[in-house]
Amino acid sequence: MSVTVGRDDVARHEEFARWNESVSRSLAPVIVTTARGVPFQASITADEVGVLRVSAIEADPQRVVRPMRLITRCPGESVIVVQQLSGVTLAIQDGRETRLEPGGLLVCDTDRPYVLDQPERFRALVFRLPRTAVGIRSDVLRRVTASPIHTDCGVGALLAPFLTRLADSASLLVPSVSERLAGTTADLLAALIMEQAGTLAVDVRDGQGALMHRIQRYISSRLGDVDLSPESVAAANHISVRYLHKLFERDGITVRRWIQQRRLEQCRRELAGRDALVSAVAQRWGFVNTSHFSRTFKAAYGVSPRDWKHQRAAATAGQHQPTAA
Repeated sequence: MSVTVGRDDVARHEEFARWNESVSRSLAPVIVTTARGVPFQASITADEVGVLRVSAIEADPQRVVRPMRLITRCPGESVIVVQQLSGVTLAIQDGRETRLEPGGLLVCDTDRPYVLDQPERFRALVFRLPRTAVGIRSDVLRRVTASPIHTDCGVGALLAPFLTRLADSASLLVPSVSERLAGTTADLLAALIMEQAGTLAVDVRDGQGALMHRIQRYISSRLGDVDLSPESVAAANHISVRYLHKLFERDGITVRRWIQQRRLEQCRRELAGRDALVSAVAQRWGFVNTSHFSRTFKAAYGVSPRDWKHQRAAATAGQHQPTAA
């Protein structure tokens, strides 16, 4: 997707509404404003890399706000990473404010209000991932939003160049590769957030945090087990089912829902492959009934698993189609 907006009259509502809609697709529904009576030029290109949305934005000064009323109406349930290429971004979330300079990274949570103020013309990359793919608790994520992220050492030094190169090649990737790279991005982002939040140090004091990470790892390693359930998870981790549910309530999700989301993510990734059989993939990731799996998949992604597989196959064939001389 590519959108370019240029206008001399900032009061021309229709064209700017199109820009607001395009930015909202990248950041979750937001309100974009600019200075009145000032010419405005902007462009955005976006690509889907598996469950990851990659957007490249260049625009004149603007202010982006995600207020609570939009969150209530349109929950985001995503993690946003902004990578500044030129200009600056002043970000506000969770009571913190930071100034993002070229080369820097910024994390935002779409489930809480935030402001991105760009006071001069800028270029930036925006990466949006479902929170379930990242697998980070909301209280851990809250520690790093609108905070400076170091890109000269640690995980940030790995993630920053990776994101830049991913954005450069996003439109050229075949679906099966895209799904794997989305998973890699989610893992790197999770590691970055944990590092920035000091999770390892905090978990020494926060027994619940350490336990939750252990439980999530346990579940992720057994998604193909049809008998995986809150009862079996609780027993394996030597806690009561009631306490297990309490741990997941901190993230506003049930245990069964978290298991289902992780299974669906794995199925979606595998179905992007050429030889993947829908029924076999469903069974491999713990879905006993193929019809139930198809309904659940469509409810989550808006398309049946069979149609998703055909779309990915068609996209792959199109990318390998020879170009006429």
